[in-house]
Amino acid sequence: MSGCKLVSAETKVVLCVLVMISSLMAAASAGNLINKEVDITWGDNRGKILGGGQLLTLSLDKYSGSGFQSKQQYLFGRVDMQIKLVAGDSAGTVTTYYLSSQGPEHDEIDFEFLGNSSGNPYTLHTNVYSQGKGHREVQFRLWFDPTKNFHTYSILWNQNRIIFLVDNIPIRVYNNLESHGVAFPSNQPMRIYSSLWNADDWATRGGLVKTDWTQAPFTASYRNFKADACIWSPPPSSSSSCSSKLQDKSWSNQGLDASGRNRIRWVQSKYMVYNYCTDLKRFPQGLPLECRRSRFL
Repeated sequence: MSGCKLVSAETKVVLCVLVMISSLMAAASAGNLINKEVDITWGDNRGKILGGGQLLTLSLDKYSGSGFQSKQQYLFGRVDMQIKLVAGDSAGTVTTYYLSSQGPEHDEIDFEFLGNSSGNPYTLHTNVYSQGKGHREVQFRLWFDPTKNFHTYSILWNQNRIIFLVDNIPIRVYNNLESHGVAFPSNQPMRIYSSLWNADDWATRGGLVKTDWTQAPFTASYRNFKADACIWSPPPSSSSSCSSKLQDKSWSNQGLDASGRNRIRWVQSKYMVYNYCTDLKRFPQGLPLECRRSRFL
């Protein structure tokens, strides 16, 4: 603190506090560089690492989108990412952020942000795949403009449930009902993926609103990726077994407390716009089993 010597006592206190805050922020940033955790995997330089690794951007033009994936695979955990979505007229574009395994019977846990015409809200689309089967869509509008600032989107995945969170507010829970014959992502390791791509055949108003390429390039920004998760390694490595590590993780048995249940009721009553579990026309023979045994799907 040599910079604090030749000033008044009051000024010294202020300067020292500012130096400490700056040092803490720098340390936090240095320990959370996104380029240490992910690789840009496609897009021909449309994906960029900026700010010494503190920021990642994906871009889309009429020739290609772009994407990245995590360096590690995980088997259960909590992953957080701060994202600022494409601003302006983003109709036809989809920004994704999801966990996925590989293969025809893959597991997947999705956040998808469906673009909008200027002035209209984004649609946040969530889905869960297990053993290659999805079609468990729940959609929301957000209670803020996701293009103005960064917001944190989180997936908590343990042996009992999956919780989707926005700014630490739970919006959806998908429970493990394997004991009732409902498949659940429980044994396939998954990576984090993200992409920005064109889907104007379905993304905005069912494909009625097309991408306006005069607005390109479209850009989404990412920072502060954090994975508090069990890192999976293939056998014979002992780290391939995550079950022994879960007892020390706060997320390993996490569910919704009273506050969480109140928050998810608030979100689902005001901002949920589609829930497959209430779509009787889609399931004339009866709703899926998990819809009859779970809440907050």
